Amino acid sequence: MREHTFTTVGEVKRKKGEIPEIGIAVIGFGFMGKAHLNAYKKIPYIYWPPVVKINLKKLCGIPEEQVKENQIRYGFKEYTTDWKELIKDEGIQVFDNCGPTNLHKEPCIEAAKAGKNIFCEKPLGRNAGEAKEMLDAVEKVGVKHMCGFNYRFVPAIRLAKDLIEKGELGQIYHFRARYLQEWIADPNFPFVWRLSKKVSGSGALGDLGAHSIDLARFLIGEPKSVMGITKTFVKERPKAEGSREKMPVDVDDAVAVAIEFENGAIGTLEASRFCPGKKSQNIFEINGSKGSLSWDMLRLNELQFYSTKDEAKGIGGSRTISVTESFHPFYKEWWPHGHIIGWEHTTIHEIKHFLEAVVKGEEISPYGATFEDGYKCAVICDAILESAETGKRIEIGY
Repeated sequence: MREHTFTTVGEVKRKKGEIPEIGIAVIGFGFMGKAHLNAYKKIPYIYWPPVVKINLKKLCGIPEEQVKENQIRYGFKEYTTDWKELIKDEGIQVFDNCGPTNLHKEPCIEAAKAGKNIFCEKPLGRNAGEAKEMLDAVEKVGVKHMCGFNYRFVPAIRLAKDLIEKGELGQIYHFRARYLQEWIADPNFPFVWRLSKKVSGSGALGDLGAHSIDLARFLIGEPKSVMGITKTFVKERPKAEGSREKMPVDVDDAVAVAIEFENGAIGTLEASRFCPGKKSQNIFEINGSKGSLSWDMLRLNELQFYSTKDEAKGIGGSRTISVTESFHPFYKEWWPHGHIIGWEHTTIHEIKHFLEAVVKGEEISPYGATFEDGYKCAVICDAILESAETGKRIEIGY
């Protein structure tokens, strides 16, 4: 068996030929915490033989009774309500931050100083300044770092990238994307942390639009400029369900953006949490000189593809590619062809990619999103907010 090395300051003792063990610490057990923990539980038996032995060492969160319950639920050896205990633990090599955005910067920077490899959910920071501090911290120490843009690990999206890189679409003209949800359309929906700028940094832009921005960079290239408009439809909400006390909402409920890319392509991005009937519609379309493609998360395993070469052959029309063959990205580890996978598999692919990079010393990029990608996304988000505030077109500069 291959000998493994760790890019971390902490020493990991192992005998030659043994599968190395990684101590994992996770902050948070909500939506994304659950997705990450699902991945840690499944990776060891889906990817066989395993490249790493996962040791779920310590779970962090609040309140104590809930974190204790989730320690048992997910099989962690210990729990804590103080993230600083994770930093001090020399048996932890991977620090996984699924906490609210205001808890990204300080814990991740301290984890980097302690030599721990870091996975942090998006958005990386509440603004580009925070994200840059985090990027500087991991680069200074040289640990592995990843930002949670999980849609890069959808088989259909990876196939789309392959088609674009092979020139099947020719010169890219357009990229348009929208990520729409409905969950706060009711004005009586109570106040949550995602509606506070102090905690989240932004609203629909950082929560949903950041995914579209990252996919734009991943598939098309760097943006040159943006023009944006934001809107907060409900400016205050009940402090809790049934409460008469109100809390101010100071983030965007919706955002619309016009974008120009360095390669000459133009596009639009739209994100909103005020679209009744849209449970979670994440869609993009790309048009080029030789063809077009589109993807819809609600049909996650399908890629719509049109080629002018087919038109010339007299075939015509768009084709629906069922991205479920064993030769398609990620599929050989799963089920026989035609048996679809779901949203949760994106995080399994993503975290497996991260752990493999840690134990083999491989690069996270270009397929995985690093803290640099998280920082660049934050720069673009800040530019969109500046444009919305000033009414001006904003040039992108990193």
